[in-house]
Amino acid sequence: MKPDDHVCLCFHVSLRKLRAFIKREQPKVPSQLSECLGAGTGCHWCVPFLEKLHRQAQAGAEPDLAVSPESYAKRRAAYREKKEGDQPSAPDKS
Repeated sequence: MKPDDHVCLCFHVSLRKLRAFIKREQPKVPSQLSECLGAGTGCHWCVPFLEKLHRQAQAGAEPDLAVSPESYAKRRAAYREKKEGDQPSAPDKS
């Protein structure tokens, strides 16, 4: 993933923004990454990836994701499709 590719597709939060946030704020727990423009609070697809970035930073490494943006977006679309399919149907109003 390149720095300007979006990790959080719901809120368009790029890897570059997350790296800067991690460097500046030094979050103690992964959930604090949500303070970076709401990352991870939409569909929640990116939460495991945010956790990975946090682990990398805690270990002293440059936070990075070894995935193409196309593959990432395709996997998220499949996640969203499955998630929507798991939702109960609205009751019939007739």
